[in-house]
Amino acid sequence: MADKKIIAVDLGGTYLRTALIENHRIIKYIKKETPKTKKELLEHLYSTIASLMSKDVKGIGVASPGPLKDGIIKNPPNLPLKNFNLKKELQGKFKVKVVVENDANCVALAESNLGCKKRNFIILTLGTGIGGGVIINNKLYFGEGCGGELGHIILDKGKDFESLWKESRILSKKYFGKTLLIKDLLKKKDKKAKEILKRTSNYLGQGIASLINIFDPEVVILAGGVKETGNSFLNMVKKQVNKYVILPHVPKIRWTKFKHPGILGASLLVE
Repeated sequence: MADKKIIAVDLGGTYLRTALIENHRIIKYIKKETPKTKKELLEHLYSTIASLMSKDVKGIGVASPGPLKDGIIKNPPNLPLKNFNLKKELQGKFKVKVVVENDANCVALAESNLGCKKRNFIILTLGTGIGGGVIINNKLYFGEGCGGELGHIILDKGKDFESLWKESRILSKKYFGKTLLIKDLLKKKDKKAKEILKRTSNYLGQGIASLINIFDPEVVILAGGVKETGNSFLNMVKKQVNKYVILPHVPKIRWTKFKHPGILGASLLVE
């Protein structure tokens, strides 16, 4: 029924976001830094869901880092949950339908149903790590069940896309004594900051171009906290992508237009 509410959770490595959704609109929204221990994380998750729960909530949708399968979170690099059956735990606790899906897949669902509505495209979420979602012929691509881990294509000397993305934070701490985000580096006119940005945009360009060469998508949509950098960083990345794509054309690469795509996508899991 249209008036039924859904609780949506975006379980990120940096932030845990929980929302009450009705008719694709966020009614209530709770955001907190993700606790570092399993006990604290689960306590906060359960209490925030409980605070939003009511009789007219028909289910809980969870966007979680992968790999995961059948509601079981396997071994995500940025969460203290290993081989944890989140679906079973939440269903037992709240007695409603629960669906747990890869966070980037949730962003892809939001775009497919409510956003770009293209038949063939890829999503990359640039956050604590790199998540990926692939839509082929209007459907999420899973392979044998765990496919779509686009952040783990190998790019350089055995290092994967996600590891090289994270290096920008490691290098900023080395050079500036503290962890700086892309938006912070863009504000600096320092030579070292420019070097880190050049290196990071190059690796992003390589990764995105590799995926374009494989999937030949209609569009590449980027999401995550880096979105707030706007076009300045995106243009740097596009320039690098153009160097590595071998196809006759380069698809449009743009930020998602949604403020909370993971939350919206998680709510769609329950419908």
